[in-house]
Amino acid sequence: MAQKSLKQLAARNKSTLNRTLFLTIGIHAFFVLTRIFFRPFTRSSLIKYILLSTPSWLIQFWFERMARPTHDAQTGELRRAGEDLEAQGMTEWMWDVLYWTYGCLVLVAVAGEAAWWLWAGIPLYSAYLAYTTFTGAKKSMAGLAGAGSPDQGHATGSKRQQKMEKRGQKVQYR
Repeated sequence: MAQKSLKQLAARNKSTLNRTLFLTIGIHAFFVLTRIFFRPFTRSSLIKYILLSTPSWLIQFWFERMARPTHDAQTGELRRAGEDLEAQGMTEWMWDVLYWTYGCLVLVAVAGEAAWWLWAGIPLYSAYLAYTTFTGAKKSMAGLAGAGSPDQGHATGSKRQQKMEKRGQKVQYR
């Protein structure tokens, strides 16, 4: 039972990557087939498809490289379990981009060329995440900077001290 958690991570990564690969191939095949049979490719639609689906292929490739478990060819032992695909931060954002691209491809295949504009949601969402991350970091840094000042200590006393001040009683700070 050595490395049980690594083996579980490897199994989870393998199933997630296989499912994602089949989903990616299926959605792109659906898009191309609907374009061939119902709405023929024009030069601009082909350029949009290549340009806007490239990030999903790059993310798929990146997930394969960083998270696909590797085994020893001779013994079958697990060499590397891969990175956790359920990690927060950048990995989570990449999953969002991948799923949003899937949705856009399906909508473009079904509804038409105007649905490409939905892809603009990705940069807007990224800007929103960057802004909230920056403001959150800014607030936490402001809290660290003001922790040592004597003015801040008076306002951030214990609840008991704040209640006593509210009632007008004198509170002595040490």
